[in-house]
Order: sequence, then structure tokens, then C-alpha cells
Amino acid sequence: MRNIKLVIEYDGSRYDGWQRLKDSEQTIQGKIEKVLNEMTGSSVEIIGSGRTDAGVHAKNQIANFKTKSSMSIRDIHNYMNHYLPQDIVVKEVKEVSDRFHSRYNAQKKKYTYYVWNHRIPSAFQRKYSYYFPETLDLQRMEAAANQLLGTHDFIGFSSVKKAKKSTVRTIEEITIVQNNHMLEFSFIGDGFLHNMIRILMGTLLEIGTREKDISCIDEIFTSKTRAMAGKTAPAQGLFLEEVYY
Repeated sequence: MRNIKLVIEYDGSRYDGWQRLKDSEQTIQGKIEKVLNEMTGSSVEIIGSGRTDAGVHAKNQIANFKTKSSMSIRDIHNYMNHYLPQDIVVKEVKEVSDRFHSRYNAQKKKYTYYVWNHRIPSAFQRKYSYYFPETLDLQRMEAAANQLLGTHDFIGFSSVKKAKKSTVRTIEEITIVQNNHMLEFSFIGDGFLHNMIRILMGTLLEIGTREKDISCIDEIFTSKTRAMAGKTAPAQGLFLEEVYY
């Protein structure tokens, strides 16, 4: 049995997220598995490094699957990109050790959230950023971002209802880069809870407009209350950038 690793990029705009769903054919996993099933003539399950929600994009999602197929790596690569929808692209195909597991072996991930911060929206960036015309205080946002660094219980910054597993995560880096009207917020951490980055973004934006005070960060950590955090920022601004092993 061969273990095949994939590096995938996708535009999540028209999909119901990564994870295969019984009631939807519009998932990234489902589309890839359908092509692999036809390619190999057998049932294939693909394992992703993690789930991305509906509307979220990926530049370098990592996945792996096992197969008895004898097709060459080049032929697998060509076949997948020929039959996959144009908004899902396999960037790299590689045969790896049987022990490689895209999810369990991942050490940390990098996500970037894009905000179009200008009074006039962009026709070209509308699917890949959050249009936010209000004036933002970047220094306040950077100060708030510094308080998010380190190891904390992030349940108050997530959509997790009941924590069956640990909700403690470590964020090692948050950077805010201004590129003309586009703001790029990058998060590197050992893992992220459901909707965590989008809720962190909603909170940072409300701090940037002075709707919330920076002190709310510590209050949310202490109370572990989702209602104290900001709104959930829209999905289209979020990209999975890198997975580190």
C-alpha cells in the first residue's frame, strides 16, 4: 500500500468546507475523493491536515491517501488536475513513508486573514477579503494581538459549545502587515479551534475601531465567555497558508 501526500490549493467560495458531508456534494474532500475513486477504481479516503469551514480558502492544504494503484506520481498529478474543478488545484504529489499522517504529524499552522480597509470596495478582492471601510487604529490592534500570544484557553474565542477535548492552544506569532488598502493578519499556532481565527479577527477589528477596549482580551480569557468576544468575521477573508511538520 502506497502513501501519497498532496499539497492542495483551493478557492473555497462555492464549497461547504473541506470535510465530506452526507447532505452536500460541494465539499473539497468529496470532490477530491470522487476523482481518486475514479482514478484508482476503488474507494479512497483522503485525510486533510485539518478542516476549513465553508467559504474559507487554502494556499497549501496538506492531505494524504493510501492506494494500491501503480500509477506514477506524475500520472496521478496530471490525472487529478485534469478532472478536478478548476478552483481546486493539486500543487504537488509525493510518495511518503507509511507513517506520515497529514493531521497527526502537523506541528503548527499558519493562517492569514485579509481585510480590504478602504471606503470604496474592491471588485476583484471581494471574494478573498473582508471589506471593512471603517478607520482602524493599527497600534491598538497590535497591542491587543500581543496579549493573544502564548498558551491560553481560547474557548471564549471559539464556537465550541461543550469542550470534550482541551481548548488550550498556543499562538506563537501574530503579524499585521499593511499593503496599501489591504491589511494582512497572519496567525501561527499549534492549532486553532472552530471559528477561532475569525472570532479573533472580529475582536481585533472592534478594538481597532475603539468599540472594545484592549482589556477585553484578558476578560475573555478569564470568563471563557464567547459573548464577550467580537463578531465572527466573514469566511472569505481567511486562508490556510502553511502547515508545518
